[in-house]
Amino acid sequence: MDMRIKTDGFSLTPALDEYVEERMMAIRKLLGATDAPVRCEIELGRDAGRPRHGKNIWYAEIQIIRPGEPSVRASNRSESINGAIDDAKEEMERQLRSEKGLHTRVLRKSGALAKRLLRLD
Repeated sequence: MDMRIKTDGFSLTPALDEYVEERMMAIRKLLGATDAPVRCEIELGRDAGRPRHGKNIWYAEIQIIRPGEPSVRASNRSESINGAIDDAKEEMERQLRSEKGLHTRVLRKSGALAKRLLRLD
């Protein structure tokens, strides 16, 4: 998996780079070992926040691009950069698991349909 990290409004520290790498291991496991190149684009930055409250809100956006399949995108905002990364990762995992479950259901139902059609003959 080719992982690209883009920052907006701050510089990426080695500790934060390790944190992102560690969190993306779960997504790598969900994608599995494929021959096709998979690209993961991560954008981290500081949002404008709410001026009345004076909070600096951080955002994390993750996009996975696979050839021949639609891209998957998750984004989240939080008061800390680590919280935004965690929330976006969890959303991405949820989307990938849902997609994987859909493929499994389609395969099972098509196999059951083929079996039923063979019984009719």
